Amino acid sequence: MRFLLLSPFLVNPVIKFSNSNALFGLGFQLYPRHSRYLRSPVTMASTKPKPAAAVNKFPVEEECVGIARKCWIKFKRESTFALYSPFVVSLASGTLNLDTFRHYIAQDVHFLKSFAQAYEAAEECTDDDDAKIGISELRKNVIEELKMHDAVLKEWGIDLVKECTLNPATAKYTDFLSATASGKVEGVKAATLATPFERTKLAAYTLGAMTPCMRLYAYIGKELQAFLEGEKIHPYKKWIDSYASEGFQASALQTEDLLDKLSVPLTGEELDIIEKLYHQAMKLEIGFFLAQPLIQKVVIPLSKDHNPAEHRLTIFSDFDLTCTVVDSSAILAEIAIITAPRSDQNRQENQIARMLSADLRNTWGDLSKQYTEEYEQCIERMLLIEKAEKFDYERLHKTLEELSDFEKRANTRVTESGVLKGLNLEDIKRAGKRLILQDGCTNFFQSIIRNENLNADIHVLSYCWCGDLIRSSFSSGGIDALNVHANEFIFQESLSTGEIVKKVESPIDKVQAFSKIRMNCSNDKKNLTVYIGDSVGDLLCLLEADVGIVLGTSSSLRTVGNHFGVSFVPLFAGVVQKQKMCAGVDSSSCWKGLSGFLYTASSWAEIHAFVLGS
Repeated sequence: MRFLLLSPFLVNPVIKFSNSNALFGLGFQLYPRHSRYLRSPVTMASTKPKPAAAVNKFPVEEECVGIARKCWIKFKRESTFALYSPFVVSLASGTLNLDTFRHYIAQDVHFLKSFAQAYEAAEECTDDDDAKIGISELRKNVIEELKMHDAVLKEWGIDLVKECTLNPATAKYTDFLSATASGKVEGVKAATLATPFERTKLAAYTLGAMTPCMRLYAYIGKELQAFLEGEKIHPYKKWIDSYASEGFQASALQTEDLLDKLSVPLTGEELDIIEKLYHQAMKLEIGFFLAQPLIQKVVIPLSKDHNPAEHRLTIFSDFDLTCTVVDSSAILAEIAIITAPRSDQNRQENQIARMLSADLRNTWGDLSKQYTEEYEQCIERMLLIEKAEKFDYERLHKTLEELSDFEKRANTRVTESGVLKGLNLEDIKRAGKRLILQDGCTNFFQSIIRNENLNADIHVLSYCWCGDLIRSSFSSGGIDALNVHANEFIFQESLSTGEIVKKVESPIDKVQAFSKIRMNCSNDKKNLTVYIGDSVGDLLCLLEADVGIVLGTSSSLRTVGNHFGVSFVPLFAGVVQKQKMCAGVDSSSCWKGLSGFLYTASSWAEIHAFVLGS
């Protein structure tokens, strides 16, 4: 059982409940937490949704942010896919084959020449003197970088003209940049760029196609610089240092500032063009990294060596706040409160007896308060046990039995209170279909299901009181081919009786369900398991899986895990370390459960890049 604070959220979606003639906004605000619980529900019956036209495209606090920053944030997913490309991971680990790096450098020369020409075109188009000076400086920096590349190629004895013809991925980007700089921009007629004023817009469009490359390389340089620490010799130290340097970071920022400056007079439609160019450039950059010919074995994506006839990939995931933005208990509580009868309403004959709305709200508040206090006490008692000097799964398992008993008692209190009586099945399904999932979650599961080259199963293990809510939330995204393991409401003529078929209530229930599913997998294939979760209740499953990925920032999960010797490693750092250790072997054999290591991820995009690649 998990409880979270419910609070009105004045934007869509809206749901019309079966016993109400009014439309209510069904949304919730998530507050910082160290455990998962509902504090007190707040009815939204008096709240009117904002009209869609009143909602800003960007949050108020972002209105002062320039177009460059907005685009970088919006297309952060693409930067994650670039970072997790086999080429970048191999480079970061120092295991990249030298011939591959030579090929990359040679291709990058073509890239840089195209950049220098585009800067020159942008400089000619702008009528702003300061912008001209800034663009000129950036072009000079590129020319200096070209000289450095030429020197390296000569040192290696490579004839750029004879041995390094453009590969298709490089050509796609250079052609795109050349076309943009010459005015061939989708959605813009050449005739509209005839006047000096209009041609200034072309300078903005050109920088829109170049800025993501600069920012992406600055980002990758900084991310990779961490892997130089403690390394006596890293074969690609100079490359990493050059892009992590203050000079290159300043150039990237200068390019963004110029894009922001040149975009100020643009209309909304013209800013949309900048956004499209930015996104296209990001996708072409990913293609450029993926096109580099790799000779050595790589550990990612996890599905790379997958052969459906020989392998099985099983993805396990928690639901509440791992897949969702809001906890399901908050949604069910809100439905119960909003649809409960008021004191001035008469109960219909044969209708399940329910508490009045005001009484229901007070009861939820009491249950929430008691849960919060007892949960915190339970966690505190767990931490009174002597801290483990090394990973101790058995002691952690034994300690979590107390938390499991607590969760079951809490669920019993909920069912005995009657707060879950009388919820309409159709209301629950409608709420599920409108439930907001974490960005990238739906796309990840869809990609697995639609990939015919994967022999993969998806299992959702959840404390959620109502499995129908989970199934509805995924079916709205066309994801029906997954297995839901959760508790279930008992219904009488489509109305909940208040009783629950209890299947998964605790950390022990979860790990038992996990183990049973894994045991039922036939042994004729190599099985690789991935578990994704975010709370203490997921700890045992996370540790037993071949790869356990922690999503989110639960402090209680980390505190309890650390107390029993669990190590938390950023996923990308873990991948780079595995590449160092396992280069040249089957990638699936690098990952084994009960190692005591869990990997932390900041987004579903990161998980997608790790498991499936771009």
